[in-house]
Amino acid sequence: MDTLKPMLQIEAALAAGRLLLLDGATGTELQRRGAAMHPAAWCATATLTDPDLLLAVHCDYIGAGADIITTNTFSTNRRMLAAAGLGAQLAAINRRAVALARAARAQAGLARPVVIAGSLSHQVPVVAGSDYRDPAAIPDRRTALAECTDLAAILAEAGADLLLLEMMSDPDLALPALAAAGATGLPVWVGLSARLEADGRLVAYHRRELPFAEVAAEIIGAGGASAYGIMHTPVAAIAPSLAIIRRHWSGPLMAYPDSGVFRMPQWLFDDIIAPNILARLARQWRNDFAIGILGGCCGLGPEHIRALARLKDNGD
Repeated sequence: MDTLKPMLQIEAALAAGRLLLLDGATGTELQRRGAAMHPAAWCATATLTDPDLLLAVHCDYIGAGADIITTNTFSTNRRMLAAAGLGAQLAAINRRAVALARAARAQAGLARPVVIAGSLSHQVPVVAGSDYRDPAAIPDRRTALAECTDLAAILAEAGADLLLLEMMSDPDLALPALAAAGATGLPVWVGLSARLEADGRLVAYHRRELPFAEVAAEIIGAGGASAYGIMHTPVAAIAPSLAIIRRHWSGPLMAYPDSGVFRMPQWLFDDIIAPNILARLARQWRNDFAIGILGGCCGLGPEHIRALARLKDNGD
């Protein structure tokens, strides 16, 4: 399949105001189905240890109605793989992840376009039993640019149709990631992430000392992407986050929340939002903010994407 053709179709659908669906979580869905989560690299090693499960996850999301499926490469940058003793397999692991996503698309054999989003994050090793970064593992901007450049080039060469920058919440690392992704020539979409503090403040996910509004303005203001949105953020914080993003971005907008709690290296499936409730909220987000791309992040699976697909069926 010509990798440009499905992406051009997706971009045309967005321009026409049609709703598009991202898949749901990859890492937590692999965990839910029994794949081992690595204590240092989380779901990264599942591409090697459980390729059949990963292929099935991709296939199930396509079957649920996803127009975009995401490679299992969120935690496969050089820094994360080195922490797991797998730094020498950077290229092989990432190429394999893209190949499995492409195999799922080929296996589906659909007439409608399905595009492969190469996930690229500024993830660094996480303190065990928490969702906080190890401060000693955070690189400087020059190192971050080199690491993101390596990964972006591998994903592009392996056949990703676009690069999806996920959990962008630290400008010091997000801006190098944007530069690296843009250098590939592929379309770039950016998913920002926020935390809702107990006192009601909306802060950057990885930089809790910074208001989310400040971080969103800086990352969006840097340019370089054709879609922005909010992801890996609790459902209750999605609408406030979208309102902030809309102040700085008038183009295609994404929303894919999480549900549950992360305690490295396990996702705790606590109080997961019901698919029908997610769909009801998503309809409101689409109406209020002209959302063009909906999906799910950690804790959300094919049943959630199937519920969101009904919004397309209903013409929402």
